[in-house]
Amino acid sequence: MTSPRLATSTAHGRMYARVEGGELEVPSITTVIGQQATDLGGWHGYMAAKAALEDQRAYRASSSSGLKYAIIRDAAAASERYRDAAAARGDRVHNYAENVALRAMGQPHQVEEMRELLLSHGEQAYADRFDEWWELWKPKPLATEVTIWNSTVGYAGTLDLVAEIAGHTCVIDYKTKGTDRNGRVKPLDEKVVMQLVAGVKAEECLVDPVAGDWEPWQHSNAPILMGIALGETQVVPQQANPAVLEKNWYKFCALKRVWDYNRALGEETEDSLMPVVPPPVQ
Repeated sequence: MTSPRLATSTAHGRMYARVEGGELEVPSITTVIGQQATDLGGWHGYMAAKAALEDQRAYRASSSSGLKYAIIRDAAAASERYRDAAAARGDRVHNYAENVALRAMGQPHQVEEMRELLLSHGEQAYADRFDEWWELWKPKPLATEVTIWNSTVGYAGTLDLVAEIAGHTCVIDYKTKGTDRNGRVKPLDEKVVMQLVAGVKAEECLVDPVAGDWEPWQHSNAPILMGIALGETQVVPQQANPAVLEKNWYKFCALKRVWDYNRALGEETEDSLMPVVPPPVQ
């Protein structure tokens, strides 16, 4: 599943509880990483300009102020529409990948249903490329969509796949990516290394969300952390460089402290700014 049962969206980002319906205690891995500022101003501007230029109503806008503002409003929301559509596509691709792993583990699955869902959206190429990667690399899944928890730092998350490949335990994160003009899958963001190292640094993994049962995390020594870019034309796996894992872990912990302070400030009842008056006349 792409929406973990213990996770809930809040004003402070996605947060996790220890048991279904329980108190939300810690932020998700991606929420913590999201504390790092990312400048998307250029991309938002490009998407808005592109939407306005391609709007078929544009040629009539000069004679109608109402239509002009409607086009501006729709163009301004173009990046959000693209983001939401990409997220929905990513969910469908992740669901397919999860069910392929469940089938390989001998568990109940909906592989055909998930493939049909992709087909209905014209996205079957993602499933085809994923199947090719699965056949070539032959992973032996140990766990899929596993929820993990770290009490020491204070975060939780859900890992896409833990699998044995060529005798080595691998912690794997899938990223659904678009295709560039040369037909190549777009590259992974380096932030995936933080996501992977936070996952392998877990202390517990979920056994039963209803009962709130957890067990010690068994894969903290996994030697390979792998991000996999899933596209329509190819699948590109990349390993996190062991030489940079420690620094990425320290950076993640620092971002968690930023999240803690931001949450504390957000819950502060006192005003951050106070009025002042001129000094008395001498």
